Amino acid sequence: MARGRPAATIKHVAADAGVSLQTVSRVINKEPNVRPEMMARVQASIAKLGYVPSIAAQRMGGSRSYLIVAFNDRDRTIADWRERQGRDWVDQMLLGGMLTCAKHGYRMVIELVDTHGDHIEREMLAAIGALRPDGVILTPPHSQNPVISALLDEHGISFARVGTLQAGPGFALSMDDERAARLATEHLLSLGHRRIGFIAGPAEFELSGARTEGWQSSMTAAGLSTEGLLGQGDFGYDSGLREAARMIDGGRRPTAIIASNDQMAIATLAVARERGLRVPDDVSVISFDDTPVVRFADPPLAAIVQPIAETIARAVELIIAEKAGRAAPEGSVVVPSRLVLRRSTTPPGGD
Repeated sequence: MARGRPAATIKHVAADAGVSLQTVSRVINKEPNVRPEMMARVQASIAKLGYVPSIAAQRMGGSRSYLIVAFNDRDRTIADWRERQGRDWVDQMLLGGMLTCAKHGYRMVIELVDTHGDHIEREMLAAIGALRPDGVILTPPHSQNPVISALLDEHGISFARVGTLQAGPGFALSMDDERAARLATEHLLSLGHRRIGFIAGPAEFELSGARTEGWQSSMTAAGLSTEGLLGQGDFGYDSGLREAARMIDGGRRPTAIIASNDQMAIATLAVARERGLRVPDDVSVISFDDTPVVRFADPPLAAIVQPIAETIARAVELIIAEKAGRAAPEGSVVVPSRLVLRRSTTPPGGD
């Protein structure tokens, strides 16, 4: 049986192009000190031989690992995977992060770390020591943890903090949660709703407070009271059941409810159905996140679309640009969310 052609190596490329291994490495690493004609010659040899750069070859030009690590909350991520309730945060992270990394010759991996643990520094240092990443992406609530930020800053690692506007080291990226909540609230106000409930997420997440503030400010600007209309959830389905029931059974039943994530919005639908209320005729509902579950609900839910993939992609680009010595943007980077309307909102009835 004939054997396949051996895979091309960096040595083959150097020989074909008539240059040194270091020159090939500088081209692979996209370093600025390569003459255009030399770069073109090496790239032509790479294309001709079908050479695929390896991490080992890329490291020849320096100490880079060409890895970016995203740290996600361990307990919440594992619980989401086990419950199989349709959350797609990790999927969207991979979509934005892996594709953007690949364009620049990088790889992305995800590590799970318990942000509340007593050994957070040890866990972080163990992961950093094993992987030697060029950059780190912190997702909520890690992105708000000053211990983690200080640790990465101390070790000179480029990193991005997603879901926060807090000042501090690294790049801060936000999906503009306050504005997103205003979009949802103002849409309902434009339909004529005056009793708009809001089920907030856990207080440990900065974005929960931003969303609550957006709803509150829109209600206040419209001259409306929010008494009895704010619920405190935890992003879980059961907390959505509890808070939706409390609002609907209360003295000022809302004609519309905004839930801070899809699980709590689906729970709101269930409570309304149990009470014999029709959505949207008796109560309009808007969700946050726009995971697949809300699109297949009955009725399909209007939702704030969180640009997770776009935000992680931007975080990757910022880290890679910083490693290349390019100027970083000042202040936080905002990747705006948007409201998608479906069949779950309508003007209120005449009650």
